[in-house]
Amino acid sequence: MANTEAAATGTRPSLAPARRDFLYIGTGAFAAVATAAAIWPFVDQMEPDASTLAAGAPLEVDLSSVAPGQMITVRWRGAPIFIMNRTDRLLATLKEPQLLQHLSDPGSEIVQQPAYAKNWSRSVDPKYGVYVGICTHLGCIPQFYPNPSRSEPAANWPGGLFCPCHGSKYDLAGRVFRGVPAPYNLPVPPYTLEGAKLRVGANPPGQNFEMTSVVQM
Repeated sequence: MANTEAAATGTRPSLAPARRDFLYIGTGAFAAVATAAAIWPFVDQMEPDASTLAAGAPLEVDLSSVAPGQMITVRWRGAPIFIMNRTDRLLATLKEPQLLQHLSDPGSEIVQQPAYAKNWSRSVDPKYGVYVGICTHLGCIPQFYPNPSRSEPAANWPGGLFCPCHGSKYDLAGRVFRGVPAPYNLPVPPYTLEGAKLRVGANPPGQNFEMTSVVQM
């Protein structure tokens, strides 16, 4: 769902700590979207203490319940963070030449990610993609379409993330397509991953990446 206020003003959700920060989750799957009854127990389980969010501390997420092909969304420092569990089939598409030729920055040369995520999958572990879910055009929230139809939401598009505000498209590594309003790939936040334990906002040992380093949110 698009962030209509951000689209109207041209501003983007801030990554600074906010008083009303909370954890929320949205899921996308190949065949269907999970019902609210299935989602809310997961929310209750993962919701951090308000003081932790206010301090902007790293956010711990247990990925053991994220199914293959599914995407969840958590909130860190006031921004949505997309977390995808990418199957081998989906990962294979990220290297296809017919996809790469349509991307604006397929090699992630522009600094929209830490050095440890500057690779073909834009991630620490190819299985899990972790991206700030804010369109780099006007700050709307892209939607997850791992298997779009031939005409919806965009004609002859292989799938990924689609921004309904102005039609910007990204692949499943958050890389932006050419010829759309969004100028840059989706940012990758600092994070660590150990098995199914994800910590958004923390860097691996020896790394010191901050969100202020990205070219654009």
